[in-house]
Amino acid sequence: MEIFKKTPTIQFMKYKYIALIVTAVIVLTGVLNVTIGRGLKLGVDFGSGTLIRIAFDRTTAVSDIRQKLSDVGLGTSVIQETGTRKGREFQIRSFETTNVKAAEAQDIEGHEILADKVIAALRGDDGKAETARGLRDLNSIEASSLAAMLETAFAGKGEELARIVLAHRTTNGVIADFAELSAAGIGTDIIDALKAKTYLGKSAVISRDTVSPQAGRDLRRKAVQATIWSLLGMLVYIALRFKLANGVSAIFTLTQDVLITATFYSFSGREVNLPIIAALLTIVGFSINDTIVIFDRIRENQKVLRKLPLEQIMNVSLNQMLGRTMITSGTVFLTVLALFLFGGDVINDFAFTMLIGTIEGVYSTIYLSCPIVLFWQKWFPAKRGRR
Repeated sequence: MEIFKKTPTIQFMKYKYIALIVTAVIVLTGVLNVTIGRGLKLGVDFGSGTLIRIAFDRTTAVSDIRQKLSDVGLGTSVIQETGTRKGREFQIRSFETTNVKAAEAQDIEGHEILADKVIAALRGDDGKAETARGLRDLNSIEASSLAAMLETAFAGKGEELARIVLAHRTTNGVIADFAELSAAGIGTDIIDALKAKTYLGKSAVISRDTVSPQAGRDLRRKAVQATIWSLLGMLVYIALRFKLANGVSAIFTLTQDVLITATFYSFSGREVNLPIIAALLTIVGFSINDTIVIFDRIRENQKVLRKLPLEQIMNVSLNQMLGRTMITSGTVFLTVLALFLFGGDVINDFAFTMLIGTIEGVYSTIYLSCPIVLFWQKWFPAKRGRR
């Protein structure tokens, strides 16, 4: 495939100062937003508390959910409508520990209590009579508890049966009738056992995640370490393959990729979680691939176009590789765009981050990695011509 029949002659380096100023402004804006502005919203992975995804059997207003949570001291919970069940499925993040014992609030058990409190508040009076008789709500029971319950009646099959029941609940939401489970492959004997020990509430817990403050701190530390070590590893590799100037340039470029992506992400109001760290590291890998290809072409052209200044060689190299960059980056962009539009809520934040990073990776390769190498040659003239 040919994007250009003739090699373009765009003077990319002509705009290097403008590009650097724009980059600095964006990064500075992001730093100010994170430090004194809206900041980055840490998801439950990096904070602490509980994140519950719950579905109701009927359309429910956010105000009604908030009122029920306020009645038990959880009015500060973050409530967002999510999923395909419009008006019936919500994601609730609670980190209030007012009604959790201080000692327990410092560990995972304290936040498990918090999760139970959220579920109980949303259930309200529903199922009180059944609970008093010792029955459990099949629409909110956890996998471990359900597995233990079924194991007593069906030895060796408890975990597998619980997985099937909960998979059905996750996919379909509220289980309104025990007979529904037969479509999931649950036999009548198992359904009869469930009827004897459980009841069907009017809200279903689709998922619940709980993270203690210590675990949140550990995840934040490891995420930073993973990013730093990846950057240092690339510095060593590129410095050995090319020159130190190229390694330093790559590190600045990749750091800027992360900062600018984080800047746009902070303004989006989305939460930072583990998939976002995965997206940032993916962007780093994508960007460095494009950068190495450009560096390699510049090195080849320096042997052929020896009489041209380095800045002009960079322009020639960038134009020669422009078609390839557009094909590879364009393919990635369209793939990620499809994930963003049609991939669903679970992968939406990851896809959004990748959309920004894909564009930013191409921009930084042209307008940051090459200019930094160019400036290095000017600042350290002894290095000139020794690639």
